[in-house]
Amino acid sequence: MLDLSRLSCLGEALRDASVTFKSNVALIEAERHRENARFTYRELTAQAERVGARLQAAGVEAGDRVAILMSNQSRWVIAGLAAMWSGAVLVPLDYKLSANEELALLAHSRPKVLITEYGIWRSLVGANAVAFEGTLVIVSEAPADAALGGATRFEEGAQTAFRFVSRKRSDVACIVYSSGTGGTPKGCMLPHESYLEQAQALAAMYTMVETDRYFSILPTNHALDFMCGLILPLLHGAAIVHQRTLRPEFLAPTMKRYGITHMALVPRVLKALRERIEEQLAALPEWQRTLVSGLMQVNEVATLRAPKPWLSRTLLKPIHERFGGKLKYIFAGGAFVDADLAAFFYRLGLPVAIGYGLTEGCTVLTLNDGKPMRFDTVGRPVGGVELRLRNQGPDGVGEVCVRSRTLMQGYFEAPELTREVLVDGWLLTGDLGTLDAAGHLKLVGRVKNLIVTQGGKNVYPEDVEAAFDSVPCEELCVFAESYVWPRRDLQGEALLVVVRARKDVSEAESLAAIKASNQKLADFKRVTSYLFVDAEFPRTASMKIKREAFATQLRALSPSAQRLLS
Repeated sequence: MLDLSRLSCLGEALRDASVTFKSNVALIEAERHRENARFTYRELTAQAERVGARLQAAGVEAGDRVAILMSNQSRWVIAGLAAMWSGAVLVPLDYKLSANEELALLAHSRPKVLITEYGIWRSLVGANAVAFEGTLVIVSEAPADAALGGATRFEEGAQTAFRFVSRKRSDVACIVYSSGTGGTPKGCMLPHESYLEQAQALAAMYTMVETDRYFSILPTNHALDFMCGLILPLLHGAAIVHQRTLRPEFLAPTMKRYGITHMALVPRVLKALRERIEEQLAALPEWQRTLVSGLMQVNEVATLRAPKPWLSRTLLKPIHERFGGKLKYIFAGGAFVDADLAAFFYRLGLPVAIGYGLTEGCTVLTLNDGKPMRFDTVGRPVGGVELRLRNQGPDGVGEVCVRSRTLMQGYFEAPELTREVLVDGWLLTGDLGTLDAAGHLKLVGRVKNLIVTQGGKNVYPEDVEAAFDSVPCEELCVFAESYVWPRRDLQGEALLVVVRARKDVSEAESLAAIKASNQKLADFKRVTSYLFVDAEFPRTASMKIKREAFATQLRALSPSAQRLLS
């Protein structure tokens, strides 16, 4: 059993693990069908100390900020360990943002060192070449003849020896920027205690072993993958597998090649994976489809109380072998997870552990423990988390508030914003939910996304969107019309569905599916108009739709662009 109570900081915990498991494979970097790099814990430690020595030679001291702006790859982990072991505050940034957005976060966090990739560095310099005065920039994968404009190469070494720097549990370990759905970046100051307490609680629920291999698909800067795909595997002596290309056709071969046991996915990726499985099943002869359906039903009944991996792999061996035959759990979060989606995978014997969390709470606040596996909730509070609902209505819906030692200390240099969400030791999440008799939390929407109809009914966009899950489209989002095109008269408030169609599906087919799903909703939840768009929806790192930013884009269109859903 993992015991982190005696350790003073996250860096110390990871350093202890690097000694304990020194001969184990720690990190593998794959790309398409080849392996780029592989490190044991001993080799990973040597690489991290090399980079750490460079940081210290540059004057990095305890509490200084080191930003990492990289895609999923081995150098991200090496740089992260180097920063933590040097006593620095890690600032993980989202590489999928635009150059101007990244520059804004760098200007706000003011790191002493930025570690990034050559392609990203070129974009940053092109957007603002003077933004890095006084900042040491370390660039990876730069061509030998490339002019780096004052930056240095990741591969360079240092003449000084590395010195491990310990920190206190109350010291800030990371500043993690959470854009949320509102589009306003906020830097969550998370202390070492937050990560140690979170790791302790999650390890008690879903223990990993040395032979496990975690498939890191989400960006490492994302709070979910940083905890579940970096910290937890390394603390248990397990291996992390990064894949630099996330094209679907390369995911299953990598899982099979490396015997993946754990992975975390956002619902959108999970849905795409289900569609591929369903397409493959549909291509089978009818007798085989009937057989698979029957075996799925047998597995569902046999695993009603708890997952039985050995049984599921026996009953549905061909499906499990496609994913390597060793997959134990898929952790899902970052946005609302449709119950039918999770239930589909469970019938295949691939448990999806649905959880709920915020960057402000260091990743996970509630999680289904699989005893029994439920898909209609986001689980119970994890160890050390207290949960209550405030301003509950007659329907039992209230704002979710949590108190825990995993909570952030506040937003970086934003005391006013901090006071809005941290009240008397409680984090006001802005999420709406209900609690059942078993203590399970069910989320229904966001406070700021709440739509009140003319009849006084509360409608949550996420609830309506879930009803359109079967619509064949790339993306779909529901708004109040008056939110997109504000007006003074709110009588007759109506709902608008915005759709990005699939290339292989006509708008007429998508529209027909929308109409069919719409008829199944209660009258006050039905959408009354629709709008097709071509561009991808703006999303956060966790793939949640940036509703405010998206609404701003749509306001550039005339209200006449929408069409009534007859």
